[in-house]
Amino acid sequence: MIRSARNKVAVVTGGASGVGRGIAEALLEEGAQVVIADVEKVRLERTARELSIDHRLVDVADPASVEALADYVRSRFGTAHIMVNNAGVGAGGPMSQLTLDDWRWMIDVNLWGVIHGVNAFLPMFAGNPDGGHFVNTASMSGLAPLPLLGPYAVAKSGVIALSEALAAEQAELATSIGCTVLCLGPTRSDIADSQRNRPQTDTTTGFVEYKQRPDATIMWREPREIGRLAVEAIYRNELFVLSHPEQFDRVERRHDLLRRAAGLAPHPIDHPS
Repeated sequence: MIRSARNKVAVVTGGASGVGRGIAEALLEEGAQVVIADVEKVRLERTARELSIDHRLVDVADPASVEALADYVRSRFGTAHIMVNNAGVGAGGPMSQLTLDDWRWMIDVNLWGVIHGVNAFLPMFAGNPDGGHFVNTASMSGLAPLPLLGPYAVAKSGVIALSEALAAEQAELATSIGCTVLCLGPTRSDIADSQRNRPQTDTTTGFVEYKQRPDATIMWREPREIGRLAVEAIYRNELFVLSHPEQFDRVERRHDLLRRAAGLAPHPIDHPS
């Protein structure tokens, strides 16, 4: 397991801004050698310059692009120890209006991007004496989906399932490879403006413009806060990180429905007032 990031090689996708940059900065503070990857060339180069770290232009939806990233890291550093599959996009709209291209874009980046990262870096981790650790960025919407976020919730639910299965497999094999999934709530980033990076071939969309409504009850997290949570989870080999435990009631409501379905809790209709 990774007990210290000092002198370890860490790769962060979506590392040019937002949560990815926050995690990269936290790993740098721990003494890691960090490579950030992103699809936005100008922002990627600016962040790499500001942080004085290595960088690569990568489209996580393209398996060849992620394999090229792994090849570069292997040739440059010999191996990697931490892989943060963070790159993601966000958008919402009613399912009745969404196109198949809307679904494909969301799932290609948010789910396939993580699959590509695990597939490319797992063999590298297996060759390390002290293994390695994956950090996969998901969302509270993966645990408790909300209306108008169908494709996003589907992809993030997949990331959670992938992370759980990967952690269970590695534990069963008694390897030194760990996995953490970040189930994030409201965090300050540019994810609401994700369509700026959408392929130009997708000319129509059912996604609607996203505007966050002012809400004094919402506690917004800063990317650096998420970075610290991620680092601590790596060291403790924790599977789940919940950035907003105060929102756990959403998950509890889902669990209540499951308990009723399993006959472990009464259904309201069974006890009329």
